[in-house]
Amino acid sequence: MSLDKAHLSAWKTLVILSSIATMVMYAETMLIPAIPDLIKDFSISYSTSSWILTTYLIAGAVMTPIVGKLGDMYGKKKMLLVIMIIYTTGVSLGGFATNIYSMLAVRALQGVGISMFPIAFGIIRDQLPVNKLAVGQGLITSMFAAGSVMGLLFGGNIIHQFGWQFTFFFTIPAAIALVIIIMRLIPESPIHVELGKKPSLDIMGAVVLAVTIISFLLSLTLVESDIHSPQLLVTVTVGVSSLLSFIIVEKKAVSPIINFNLLSNRNLLAANIMIMVVGMSMFMVFQTIPILVRNPSPFGFGGDSLDAAHTQLPFALVLLIFGPTSGLIISRLGILKPVLLGNVITTLGFFSLYFFHSNTLYVSANLAVLSVGLSLTGVGATNIILLLTPKQFSGASMGMSTLIRIIGSSVGPALAAMYMQTHQGTIKDLAGTFPTPESYSLIFLTAAIISISSIILTLIIRKRISQLSIV
Repeated sequence: MSLDKAHLSAWKTLVILSSIATMVMYAETMLIPAIPDLIKDFSISYSTSSWILTTYLIAGAVMTPIVGKLGDMYGKKKMLLVIMIIYTTGVSLGGFATNIYSMLAVRALQGVGISMFPIAFGIIRDQLPVNKLAVGQGLITSMFAAGSVMGLLFGGNIIHQFGWQFTFFFTIPAAIALVIIIMRLIPESPIHVELGKKPSLDIMGAVVLAVTIISFLLSLTLVESDIHSPQLLVTVTVGVSSLLSFIIVEKKAVSPIINFNLLSNRNLLAANIMIMVVGMSMFMVFQTIPILVRNPSPFGFGGDSLDAAHTQLPFALVLLIFGPTSGLIISRLGILKPVLLGNVITTLGFFSLYFFHSNTLYVSANLAVLSVGLSLTGVGATNIILLLTPKQFSGASMGMSTLIRIIGSSVGPALAAMYMQTHQGTIKDLAGTFPTPESYSLIFLTAAIISISSIILTLIIRKRISQLSIV
């Protein structure tokens, strides 16, 4: 293949992979304004509703490291196709879910789709020249935000006009088209595992990790009923036991999904905790805002799906604009100052939400501020991890950081829903109970306190960053 054809093929591949990122985030964000509808249609509690987001994230967390390794072993294109087909199956079945159990099953299938993105970045690394890698990765990252904007713009209208089921149905044609395009237009990447060499897949680690996450999140869900219940004791016990087992399994694994040797570096540990906090904070917002906007007054704003989507739109728009800009700011100012600034902005944004969330204008303005802070923190913490990780472990370190962020994201909805379930009241002439204003205040205050921890972590790593002369 000539250089010109190879160059054209690489950029064509980049456009296709960017389209996948846009579609997945479009589909995921469209569903968020419908969370109150799903609570009503499935007759579920607010705590149970958090599993609509959490199941998706847990599936992604478990499958991401496994699929990445399989892509190296059997070819990235093949694995990308397999994952896209699984994702398309989940999207196709989503609109037919009739209860929470069938919904969670299809959400798990869609969650497997998260694991396609490390493969996509790997394909870019194989196809693009080294000096264009940052451009390619930046484009895909910005398409995540673009998909979120599109999902909010169209999702509210689709839910309002046709119902939440059509957030799935309207995604099916694009998903099928992308499967066909991948088959025909994306070239196969080289296989990086020698023939005859026994592959090392940390299946046991992935399974034990899933048990650990699910057990602790179930514990948060069960808090709503009785803190002294035997079921809660069982889930906490299983969670602690499986966590200890996970640490033992990972220390013995040849290719662990979480490398505790890397995390023994306090600076890397601090940066990864910041990554986790970013994921947790974002998904606390995703779980909370639609319910706040759509629940009846005086406990909510009495809006519809359009109002819920439009309230969150500034968050996605600022993320679209400021996400790529964060990289430029960091390249000019160094890493530490933007990360510290991002954490301060995030903390102030959540405290502002705590004090001012009485109408959609206040909420939207505060979400825009949060988007700036979370962008700076997320991009900056990722750069810190890349800088402080030995080069021979950079791939494993970034995969681990992605996993840690997803784990944090899965905790966010469960934590928010716990507050909403344990602080409820009744409204005159309306059946049922609704989260009280106190529940929303507790959610935003918790997020603010968690964000303060990120400021402290930034100061902890300051000495090492200063020694590397990149402040």
